[in-house]
Amino acid sequence: MSVPKLIPGNVVAQHNSRESCWIIVHGNVYDVTEFLDEHPGGSKIILKYAGKDATEEYEPIHPPDAITTHLPNEKHLGPVDSSSVIKVVKEVTREEKDRLALFETRPPISECLSLHDFETVARQVMPAKAWAYYSSAADDEITSRENHLAYHRIWFRPRILRNVSVVDYSTAILGHKSTMPIYITATALGKLGHPDGELNLTRAAAKKGVIQMIPTLASCSFDEIVDAAEPGQVQFFQLYVNKDRSKTEKIVRHAEKRGIKGLFITVDAPQLGRREKDMRMSFDDAGAQVQSEEGQSIDRSQGAAKAITSFIDPSLNWDDIKWFQSITRMPIILKGVQTWEDAVLAVESGVQGIVLSNHGGRQLEFARSGVEVLEEVVSALRERNMFPNPRFSIFVDGGVRRASDALKAIAMGATAVGIGRPFLYAYSAYGQAGVSFIFKSKSRPFLIFHDCPGVEKALQILADEFEMNLRLLGARNLSEVVPAVVDTSSLRNHATSVPEDHMYGRNYVSMTGPNFRSLSGRGQKSKL
Repeated sequence: MSVPKLIPGNVVAQHNSRESCWIIVHGNVYDVTEFLDEHPGGSKIILKYAGKDATEEYEPIHPPDAITTHLPNEKHLGPVDSSSVIKVVKEVTREEKDRLALFETRPPISECLSLHDFETVARQVMPAKAWAYYSSAADDEITSRENHLAYHRIWFRPRILRNVSVVDYSTAILGHKSTMPIYITATALGKLGHPDGELNLTRAAAKKGVIQMIPTLASCSFDEIVDAAEPGQVQFFQLYVNKDRSKTEKIVRHAEKRGIKGLFITVDAPQLGRREKDMRMSFDDAGAQVQSEEGQSIDRSQGAAKAITSFIDPSLNWDDIKWFQSITRMPIILKGVQTWEDAVLAVESGVQGIVLSNHGGRQLEFARSGVEVLEEVVSALRERNMFPNPRFSIFVDGGVRRASDALKAIAMGATAVGIGRPFLYAYSAYGQAGVSFIFKSKSRPFLIFHDCPGVEKALQILADEFEMNLRLLGARNLSEVVPAVVDTSSLRNHATSVPEDHMYGRNYVSMTGPNFRSLSGRGQKSKL
């Protein structure tokens, strides 16, 4: 077996222009010259790293196989001689130093009493771009806030004098055991918040007996995440459908071969929503100018999200369901159903379930919350003798922050709820035991060691809440969490006045307008 010839770093450094642009990612050299104008984030950010190691910039915002997938094999030039590589060293700003200081003085994890608390800490210690990507939502972010606030319009009708000395909140999701009626839903770009990315979720899911849904746009590779699972650990897979159906088929077949137990096809994202917090952060990147050197227009308008979603097929339609059923035996669940009409069509198409979801409020502004849609879906399916149905599950995601939120959805007919962003905040704030962050500066690296397992703690908080709430509801198990335990009469009244949720409101960061440029070095003040 021949050993690949190492490419000297000084040779790579010579290819540092638009005419010949080589970059290094994960120790390998790639010729990206012909890809420059196709890059969704613009050519300028690539040219910034021309002839240099771009791994640090590439890794958090790209799936690990993005460059190998999009570049022809002949553009994969081979491994680099790392001893002579020119690296781009970022200056540590005052804001970054302040953030690192806050990170070192985080509250002990024992002070986190709810999922809201992890978000409070994460907002202070995460890099600004990471926070903007994780927290952003569509347009004015009304839908994102409504996802949570909708649960406040549902009230309990608890029963008394029942023997609740022992309660059981375990369930089965698509036939697989779960310690709680929740699953960790798919969220993209896990490494923005922690170097181990989605692996934090895999480990925590194994320890706490819940199911993780692997995202198409994970920062870790699919196989890395599956390999990190414990023997017998159940994982689902969320799929964005590629315009090239041969690539989609390859992904689906590989997922089934690796033992994935459920295929969740995202159906609410034929085009990316406008996530303005994320978009606005792109304006701060000196490597993403409005015009390229050639005067060519660059599309920076979608922030971090744009660079990872250009492959999604907007032509996906109901006729494609039969094709998916022909290429896999995995249960198929449609993720992003938002009306009872489409729920009925889903049952008739023969899929095994739906997720009532508006994509965390990140797609269509003023799309109703999943839990509001749940009420009309269950009613419509009951009228048609389609519910309850042991071969068809209804899930809800978006806005869940308490076990009480989940129990409200269970009472209304959901099998389980998906929770995503709170777990990202948990590991961004506290991570996994023994895992370290490494921040580089010109003089020395910053080493900050995590000593607390954030996601495990978040899951334990939910478990404790489930136990308490079942007892207070007078329910010994989830089969006793029935429609009669909730009052949904105000659910559809979006103007209903309810007590303000100070915990949630404290964490919400209002949107901002455009920033004025610095006056440093300018002869006159900027004018509107």
